[in-house]
Amino acid sequence: MNGIDPIGGGGIQQILAMRQQILDRSQILKDVHQATQSGAPAAQAPPPGGGFGGALSNALQDVSATQGRAEDLSAAYERGDVTDVAKVMLARQEAGVAFEATLQVRNRLLSAYQDIMRMGV
Repeated sequence: MNGIDPIGGGGIQQILAMRQQILDRSQILKDVHQATQSGAPAAQAPPPGGGFGGALSNALQDVSATQGRAEDLSAAYERGDVTDVAKVMLARQEAGVAFEATLQVRNRLLSAYQDIMRMGV
C-alpha cells in the first residue's frame, strides 16, 4: 500500500485524542464516585424503591466499576500478570460500551428535559 496509513491522515492522533478523552471522563467518574462515597450523609432518606436518582447512581457506579476492572486488567497485562490479551481487550470494550451507553442515556435525559422546558403551561 506504499506505506499509506489505512486509517487516514492523522488517524493515530485522533485515536490517541479519543483515548485521552475516555481516560479523562473515567477519572471524572471515579472522582464523582469517591466524592459520593466519602461525602456528607444524605439530607433525606431515599424513596422505598430507591427512586430515579438511586437507579441513576447505581448505574453510574456500575459503569465506574466496569472501567475500574478494565484498568486493573490492563495494568496486570502490562506487568505481565495476565497473559490472556483477549480477556483484557474484552474488558476494555465492555467498559467502552458501558460508557457510551451512559453517555447516550444522559443525552436522552437532557433532550427530554429541554423538551419539557419548551412546553407551554
